[in-house]
Amino acid sequence: MKFGKRLKKQIEESLPEWRSQFLNYKELKRRVNAVSSPAPSPDAEADFLALLNAEVDKFNHFFLEQEEEFIIRQRELQERIQRAAEAKPAPAVEAEIARIRREVVDCHGEMVLLLNYSSMNYTGLAKILKKYDKRTGGLLRLPVIASVLQQPFFTTELISKLVKDCEAMTEAVFPAPAADASQRKEEERDALAVAEQSIFRNTVAALLTMQEVRSGSSTIGHFSLPPLAPLPESDWLLQSVQPPSPLIPTQ
Repeated sequence: MKFGKRLKKQIEESLPEWRSQFLNYKELKRRVNAVSSPAPSPDAEADFLALLNAEVDKFNHFFLEQEEEFIIRQRELQERIQRAAEAKPAPAVEAEIARIRREVVDCHGEMVLLLNYSSMNYTGLAKILKKYDKRTGGLLRLPVIASVLQQPFFTTELISKLVKDCEAMTEAVFPAPAADASQRKEEERDALAVAEQSIFRNTVAALLTMQEVRSGSSTIGHFSLPPLAPLPESDWLLQSVQPPSPLIPTQ
């Protein structure tokens, strides 16, 4: 599947409020096609870079906003888990634990979606810059990608740690198997059913997309994302990059 179609499909499968925050790949591609070959005019290149910088600004703002929200949500979930653990067994406490379970699953899923957001937008930028250099015979991709690799939206060390912390939280809300194995299995089925009705299907779609984007292909190279570990392994989530650098130069 061509990247443009894959990106469109991923946007459609993402959260409705996230859809406008993805790369405007179609418009960037249109501007690449409008550039004269082999030597673009300074105005055409400046116009292309202006949109590229605006897109990176958009990614950074959205990513940092979501990251901050996840930090707050996870802290609140941890506090609620602690209070529920200290409370005496009661119907109200059991209902609260059920709510926490759903929210932990949702929070984990949305953080995986944010990692996918970073991956898809980086890949789109790399591909559109490759098209630009191929059309113009230039070498714009190398300095631009060097800057992109250090942008906040690509700096996923913190969100990856939050994902691991959230996975650890599931051990608190999904305790070790009880003596009644049949009851335990029923609880697990109920939890998965709740997840599937909320964010679960979008999360699976995101993981499969990341698997595809990061897998080896005929276009893999220096600017490609590293291969994704086979599902359901998650060690790749702890990969980190360098601190952010100044935005892409427009000259």
